[in-house]
Amino acid sequence: MKYTKLGNTGVDVSRICLGCMSYGSSSQGTHDWALEEDESRPFIQQALD
Repeated sequence: MKYTKLGNTGVDVSRICLGCMSYGSSSQGTHDWALEEDESRPFIQQALD
């Protein structure tokens, strides 16, 4: 994994991240377009691979 500095903070962060706003329960929260857990697992697994 490649890392870079986060601005002038001195914190190292990975260069790639996986945004997860669209993963979760569509029946909870404000996003009715969210993917359910079982539908989102393949995307998360691919990112981890």
